[in-house]
Amino acid sequence: MIIRQLQDAMTGPRRVVSPDGAWESTRLLLAGDGMGFSFHITTIYAGKSIVLHYTQHLEAVYCMSGEGEVRPVDAEEGHPITPGMLYALDQHDRHRLTANSELTLACVFNPPVTGGEVHRADGSYALEATPLAGLEAQ
Repeated sequence: MIIRQLQDAMTGPRRVVSPDGAWESTRLLLAGDGMGFSFHITTIYAGKSIVLHYTQHLEAVYCMSGEGEVRPVDAEEGHPITPGMLYALDQHDRHRLTANSELTLACVFNPPVTGGEVHRADGSYALEATPLAGLEAQ
């Protein structure tokens, strides 16, 4: 059984902050946990808009709080994000995520991320074989 507290994970290497300050993500489950998926609590800061494109991963996102929009990059209209709403990127969708207010999201990735990934210029993660140092025993 794996037990982790969000508040504890937020103070160590499981918390990742984007270089541009648009978002942060605390990765509660990673590939090294052997669950077959990873689970993250992600915050997108109010007024921020980011383009993401997970070419190697599928992602499901559940909005816990806040309001925003998710829109396929090639679409003219998006979908409102409000608490209780789930969206799933089942086609490796390139999308824009916009936070009208601070968004708190629960995210599941398959295959699981290792913790060492960073977004590339196109908004995607590479499949990373090596876990982020220090996460193996946590």
